[in-house]
Amino acid sequence: MKTDFLIAITQLAAERNLPQDIVVAAVEAALVSAFKKDHLTDAELTVRFGASGEVRVYRLMTVVEEVEDPDKEMTLAEAREEKAGAAVGDVLEFEATPANAGRIAAQTAKQVVMQRLREAERDLVYAEYTGKEGELVSAVVQRFEARNAILDLGRAEAIMPVAEQVPVEHYRTGQRLKVLILEVGQTVKGPQIVVSRSHKDLLRRLFELEVPEIFNGIVEIKSIAREPGFRSKVAVAALQDRVDAVGSCVGLRGMRIQNIVNELHGEKIDVVEWVAEPGAFVAKALGPAQVMRVVLRETEHIAIAVVPDRQLSLAIGREGQNARLAAKLSGWRIDIKSTSEAEAENLEAPAPVAAKAAPAVAVVKAPAPAVAEPAPLPEPVPVPVLEPGVEVEAEAAPVMAEAPEPEPVVEVEVKVPEVEAPSLAEALASEATWKVPQAAAAPQPAPNRTAIRFAEDILEYRGGGRGRRGRDDQRGGSRKAKKARSGDAPPTPPTP
Repeated sequence: MKTDFLIAITQLAAERNLPQDIVVAAVEAALVSAFKKDHLTDAELTVRFGASGEVRVYRLMTVVEEVEDPDKEMTLAEAREEKAGAAVGDVLEFEATPANAGRIAAQTAKQVVMQRLREAERDLVYAEYTGKEGELVSAVVQRFEARNAILDLGRAEAIMPVAEQVPVEHYRTGQRLKVLILEVGQTVKGPQIVVSRSHKDLLRRLFELEVPEIFNGIVEIKSIAREPGFRSKVAVAALQDRVDAVGSCVGLRGMRIQNIVNELHGEKIDVVEWVAEPGAFVAKALGPAQVMRVVLRETEHIAIAVVPDRQLSLAIGREGQNARLAAKLSGWRIDIKSTSEAEAENLEAPAPVAAKAAPAVAVVKAPAPAVAEPAPLPEPVPVPVLEPGVEVEAEAAPVMAEAPEPEPVVEVEVKVPEVEAPSLAEALASEATWKVPQAAAAPQPAPNRTAIRFAEDILEYRGGGRGRRGRDDQRGGSRKAKKARSGDAPPTPPTP
């Protein structure tokens, strides 16, 4: 019986996933309540288990000078009779194990044991999760209550309110998700754990899980801007030299970032490099749009970004999503203008963010005085320029050179002897006339053969062909031949 009692306690501890000492303390408290209800109502009792599993009940008495409650107190003389050297304030134990416990006491002990076990389990769960706020855990969707998802964390249940759910995600019972623990509180019914799928720190924990450089502190996440289910922007910076922060987050062939995207059910993620200079960081945050220049207004905390006309819609994004995320990521209010708008407003701006060639031009111009000066060119002869409406004196006339007189033209008459052209008959009769070579005469057909002129007749003559005429010939000749044989029409004479 005693051995069975110890086995039952061990089994109960294993089922409840509780330490055995907690279960023993709960059973002891239950037995104390049962013995008080059955035997000693007003006495102060304690229960202890022996090495072999026997139960011992002890009554506690406090040593005082004057007794006010005889069930809990005793005088010094009475205490020294039981124990020599007792002093005022000591607590003495006297065994008061009852012979048997009634049915009501056993029922009370059962109820107290279950209640104490539930309380111990709640305290243990609260102590386990109270230090895990902001951490990433894996959970399984268990059920839904008033649009709130109840998730099973293993040893506890967590609630995911509607506000912490992603609008485009549809959860189903038995689905496994990675969630972020937001809050752990203690209520009457036990610890209440609130988890989230829409918090931006969920993206931070996923990057720490997938990217070892971030987990080890080589790469740091500076800021995160997220619209759950649609798009996110993450700014990263390398804390060590020769480390590519963006490449570390993307991974080989994009495998690291793809795992995060799959966990977030297709949410788009832009990873940009963090820059200390605000203007350059705003330009990077507006990617993938190309920013020509950024004007910062420190007093109003506004950044004016100038983009090409063709990329204005790309910089703003669908329903302003890209500009909104860039403003959250950089912490600046961003006003996007096209190049034509900036020129119309005469927007004064510094050099483009990406252009860094200005210092190089200054360096090239600095050593210019050291170059040897070239030889001076001859001075040009001044040429007087005549302006309209200005009178010129007569002395300026000799400057103009007089044109020489033209030479007299001599007319020469050349007589060409008349040559009589030969007549056409004389030209044809003369031997000097060019003759066109004639082709060799074609051989005349034999008198006993009929001359063939058309391709149809050739096919008919040869008796072949796959066309209608050939088939007619195979079946007995063409229609004309049939009519000629039948006498309806005279045969066609051969062409000479």
